[in-house]
Amino acid sequence: MQLIAQIVFVIALVAGIALFTRNIRRIIRNIRLGKKIDRTDNAGERFAKMARVAFGQSKMVKKPFSGFLHIIVYLGFIIINIEVLEIIIDGIFGTHRVLAFAGGTYNFLIGAFEILALLVLLGVIIFWTRRNISNIYRFLGRELKGWPKNDANYILYFEMVLMSLFLIMNAADLQLQLNGDDYYSRAGGIIGSFPVSQYLLPLIDGLSNSTLIIIERTAWWLHILGILFFLNYLYYSKHLHILLAFPNVYFSKLTPQGKFDNLEAVTNEVKLMMDPAADPYAMPAEGEGTVPEKFGASDVMDLNQVQLLNAYTCTECGRCTAECPANQTGKKLSPRKIMMDTRDRLEEVGEAINKTGKFEDDGKQLLDDYILREELWACTTCNACVEACPIGIDPLSIILDMRRYLVMEQSAAPNELAVAMTNIENNGAPWPYNQMDRLNWVDEK
Repeated sequence: MQLIAQIVFVIALVAGIALFTRNIRRIIRNIRLGKKIDRTDNAGERFAKMARVAFGQSKMVKKPFSGFLHIIVYLGFIIINIEVLEIIIDGIFGTHRVLAFAGGTYNFLIGAFEILALLVLLGVIIFWTRRNISNIYRFLGRELKGWPKNDANYILYFEMVLMSLFLIMNAADLQLQLNGDDYYSRAGGIIGSFPVSQYLLPLIDGLSNSTLIIIERTAWWLHILGILFFLNYLYYSKHLHILLAFPNVYFSKLTPQGKFDNLEAVTNEVKLMMDPAADPYAMPAEGEGTVPEKFGASDVMDLNQVQLLNAYTCTECGRCTAECPANQTGKKLSPRKIMMDTRDRLEEVGEAINKTGKFEDDGKQLLDDYILREELWACTTCNACVEACPIGIDPLSIILDMRRYLVMEQSAAPNELAVAMTNIENNGAPWPYNQMDRLNWVDEK
């Protein structure tokens, strides 16, 4: 039986890791559908920002209560999963608590894991209450209906179950040691290191050793299989930020938030017009393609790779939308929805590639089919969403690229903006006054 259990464990482990690897490869492939962008400069500053923002959670604590809870869950979930290493070793080699030889250090770690597991469990329950019972504005957006709301709850349920299984497993293990079971007592020196699960002993006191072994083994198997399932569920969940927050912060912009990027396509076009030796009707050089580069973005392939990474990293926390002045005044714009729509469209394109090996025009695009023009023009470009995001996501850059497409490719600017641009072209200013009349106000009495 032990050999069969080891074989089953190895199969489950290999299958889980293989599926996770396949999903990560798909994410990387989808992100590479975007335009290349160089964010490799200032490596030291980028690593420092990543350590401060992604690892140190410096922006999370701007909302102290939820930030503190998030840090507990974040650290607890990471640290507790150190014991997954021991579970993997035990599962492969058929051992039991193989790292217990560390003695006092092991006792301390098990005790710390249990305390953290309890804190994580309490934190997750509070998060569930805030999301489902408390009427918190940022959890009530129209984009959080259906799957996004259910997905958030599924993750919380997963974490509750995993922490509970960990404590149940330890409680049964402890009771077996107290009963003097030879196999479980071999771990040795850990009887006093169960500060939380020892309080579960009254629930299982009096059970036979065979029943306790069934409880311990069931909790052990469900715990590790649950972790493998959770690992692969991340691909379909907003909780991809657990993995992607670090590269996302690393590749985020270091320039001042108010600084807009020039479009390379526009720069090249202007250089061509200013070059007296250039032939505007000449065919592109070999390797440059025959289709002129698009100004702005109408679909996910027009966005750059960091913007697509942003879309996959978004955790849908809604801090951006809660700070957006357009959203606060009742307009349709929600920066969170911009990121969710971008990810949904990118996944749709990725699924088409999965089926046929390449993407063929499906008659849809990010603009209009996912993101409405009314949403784009509601933005005030105040950068509040960018500042609010705890992991460096930039919804504004996507909004600006799509507005550039509307203006420069479709001449579809709102009437007020079109009038202002016409005045700038004709009068050198956004006002409808001839340049010769600009100083007439001086003569007014």
